[in-house]
Amino acid sequence: PPVMLVELLFQAACVSLFLSSGQGRVYPARKKPASFAVERRRVGPHVCFPGSSSGCCPGWMLSPGSGKCTLPLCSFGCGGGSCIAPNLCMCPDGEQGITCPEPPGTCGEYGCDLSCNHGGCQEVARVCPIGFSMAETANGVRCTDIDECQSAACEGTCLNTEGGFACECGAGRELSADRRSCRDTDECQATPCQHRCENSVGSYRCSCRPGYHLHGNRHSCV
Repeated sequence: PPVMLVELLFQAACVSLFLSSGQGRVYPARKKPASFAVERRRVGPHVCFPGSSSGCCPGWMLSPGSGKCTLPLCSFGCGGGSCIAPNLCMCPDGEQGITCPEPPGTCGEYGCDLSCNHGGCQEVARVCPIGFSMAETANGVRCTDIDECQSAACEGTCLNTEGGFACECGAGRELSADRRSCRDTDECQATPCQHRCENSVGSYRCSCRPGYHLHGNRHSCV
């Protein structure tokens, strides 16, 4: 009996060894969680899908230096501040928010343009509209209206407007095609007289056909 007991124990040990070694061959997938954890530690924190284009969770991006998902993204930009967490900016004044206010510009109310010179670019003030002059103030560049009537060659009266000027002529005269000089208005074109009309500089005169005389209103014929 002792020999039979030894044989039974030996057979049980062999079966146990066979089953344990067989499990390793039949279920190799059980090793995957361990390898995924190693891959996660190798790539860095905030990794969601190692098979995706960036492999980073939403709101994070790969750091160029380390290749790890450690750079936060701020959708609205931080202006002069820095992005410290997804959609969270640290602003120069110490405040935190979804974005930082832009600092006041130095180009005034008309903003800035980029001017390129010798391969580089610099911010310059926009030119003022026609009829305005540019002036430097403590608050930046300002555009002020030019009084063109100081130098405009109007034959009649000059009227300054915002960004320009207009010439006006007196009674009985009208602007010429150049909008500066004046010419006599032909009042007879409006047929103010019953019979005949004779135009004159700045005025006109009515007359009647033979057999009629001019009425006291200076327009009708009797």
